[in-house]
Amino acid sequence: MPVIPYMIAAICVGVLVSAQPPLNAILSRALGGAYAATFISVLVALMFSLLVLAVAGKGGLSGAALISVPWWVYLAGVVGALFVGAGVVIAPVTGALLFFVCILTGQLLGAMIMDHYGAFGLIVREVSVLRLAGFALVLAGALMVQLG
Repeated sequence: MPVIPYMIAAICVGVLVSAQPPLNAILSRALGGAYAATFISVLVALMFSLLVLAVAGKGGLSGAALISVPWWVYLAGVVGALFVGAGVVIAPVTGALLFFVCILTGQLLGAMIMDHYGAFGLIVREVSVLRLAGFALVLAGALMVQLG
């Protein structure tokens, strides 16, 4: 399966995601609070997801499937809401670029740890000198963005 179209799609989604914190900040100012803006943003995401589900089909969505996974799998939804809320609060202070460089740094750190241990069923990809060097470059990039 060719990976390039998926990489391009991921980049496009990344471009769209970069607009989320400033848009939510506008909503936060209009509503008078970050928590209200986070709620509305997540609510809109839920409604959009329901629309996609209705159009695309439910797939394996069933009560049996929902209870077959461990409870902690659902914490992914909490992480999504935390990301939205963090963007509302943090991005207006740091700016979008620094916010996302810091988010990316955290994502890469988490991903490196998860890969190293094969967390959540991932294939084990041990931390290496090259991976650490790549991570150090991201950290250097975060500093350059802040200082620039």
